[in-house]
Amino acid sequence: MTVKIVGDFNLKDLGSLLHKYQLSIINISKQDKIPGSYWGDSEAGIIENTLYVRPDTPIHSLLHEACHYICMDNSRRMKLDTDAEGDYEEENAVCYLQILLADQLPQMGSERMMIDMDSWGYTFRLGSAKAWFEHDTEDTLHWLKQNQLLDQNDLPNYRVREN
Repeated sequence: MTVKIVGDFNLKDLGSLLHKYQLSIINISKQDKIPGSYWGDSEAGIIENTLYVRPDTPIHSLLHEACHYICMDNSRRMKLDTDAEGDYEEENAVCYLQILLADQLPQMGSERMMIDMDSWGYTFRLGSAKAWFEHDTEDTLHWLKQNQLLDQNDLPNYRVREN
């Protein structure tokens, strides 16, 4: 199965979601190298509060980098350039939040996000993104709540981590 890419979406929908987190998006031409891309190729890049993508950038990559921005503390966010860094707990929070945010995008949804994550090679202890999301995220949910990134219904509240 081919993963969903930026070219499959209305850029305004992507921009509207990212804008809620004070993130902007720049779509560059397919033949150009993506600035701030940690993995290279078609993977999204991030520098400060700007995400760089191409039409062939996977949506899971765009949301993953956006969620790193959301989950990191202010001091790291202020000097963000390519490498989001972060620890194990934060990486889990990033994956969880990108699954939740996928539901905010027409044509994506959390189910498709988890399929795309598996297809791309994300690895989880329980063997799949769906199994992990449904059965192994109590500590991740606690981290997201502790850092005030979810509302009372465990949904994104469109805030970034402060400290």
